Amino acid sequence: MTKNITIITGASSGIGLELAWILASNNHNLLIIARHEDKLNELAKAIQIKHQVTVDYLVKDLSKPESTQEIFKYCQEKQLFVDILINNAGFGDFCEFSDSNRQRQLDMINVNISSLVSLTHLFLKDMINNNEGKIMNIASAAAFQPGPLMSVYYATKAFVLHFSEAIANELKDKNITLTTICPGPTASNFKQSANLNNSRLMKKRNLPSSRSVAEFSYQAMIKGRVIAIPGFSNWLLSKLVNIIPRPLVVKMVRKIQEKF
Repeated sequence: MTKNITIITGASSGIGLELAWILASNNHNLLIIARHEDKLNELAKAIQIKHQVTVDYLVKDLSKPESTQEIFKYCQEKQLFVDILINNAGFGDFCEFSDSNRQRQLDMINVNISSLVSLTHLFLKDMINNNEGKIMNIASAAAFQPGPLMSVYYATKAFVLHFSEAIANELKDKNITLTTICPGPTASNFKQSANLNNSRLMKKRNLPSSRSVAEFSYQAMIKGRVIAIPGFSNWLLSKLVNIIPRPLVVKMVRKIQEKF
């Protein structure tokens, strides 16, 4: 018998982990995916105990091109219908491009773009055939402008935004929605993995929690919003970059991100 499930990539920490808890609390069975088996196993057990839903997990490195096909094959073999797909996995890197590790930049493109496109393509046809489904793609407030010192990351998130808007339009007459979430800086382990601890971007203020961003994202997906930006300041900045001269925008982003 076919079972409906929600796939969440990058589910072992941060926004992805919180989304797993939120979806489970709303009676969704889960397939959680990340690279860390110990964290996935612990999370799966904890969610099942509290919410009595089915939680399967797969250990996958989405920088590897074969990983998405393996996920799809697993779902086919288990007769799992993915009615919600959450493409949350992603990472960044903070340095001048010329000083960066080339393989890390290519892996970033694979995780942030290629795996997202592949999973969307693999599972969308079944959603269309079943006339139901929701997709959430996690982009970033970074998607709206170039990002010196994180050039590849900003560019990947711009791709996610533009790609997702286009597919959402293609789906407008179908019973399927694609919601793109564009969060700003968030209290999570992203800044450590991206080496952002000494950046002015992360120096300041009380950052929103991963939980609050996840709750906002879930509600936006349920409502079928096309683009959702958590936080008024992030929304305002996404509008201002359209009227401020482009060279000034790039200069401002560089200033915000430089080390303090």
